[in-house]
Amino acid sequence: MKKLPIGISNFETIIKENYFYVDKTQLIYQLFVTGKKYYFLARPRRFGKTLLLSTLKAFFEGKRELFKGLWIDSSNYTWESYSVISLDFSALTSSTPKELKKSLIYELELQAEKFSINLSKAPLA
Repeated sequence: MKKLPIGISNFETIIKENYFYVDKTQLIYQLFVTGKKYYFLARPRRFGKTLLLSTLKAFFEGKRELFKGLWIDSSNYTWESYSVISLDFSALTSSTPKELKKSLIYELELQAEKFSINLSKAPLA
């Protein structure tokens, strides 16, 4: 029997460690075939926003192996890989606006380094 992913909001962990996962990949697929330019995804607290974003990240990174047996694996989606910038605002220091800005700049610089993006032409400070 599969385990319940209580307190786990990482899609890759849920799949790799054989936790119970409610397949919402058909809905994710529909987000992309409708052709809308913007989406506002709101849910109440503790209703899976982080898991949804984690699933989208794996989806955009082209990690098809994680989606085996889910609806989207048998769809006509072409599994391309994209670079995904992921910022976790809950991990940022934010005691003051100045600390938040400094922490955000640091995280953005890490992401730029990860993807070999040159920020010298657009200073963040």
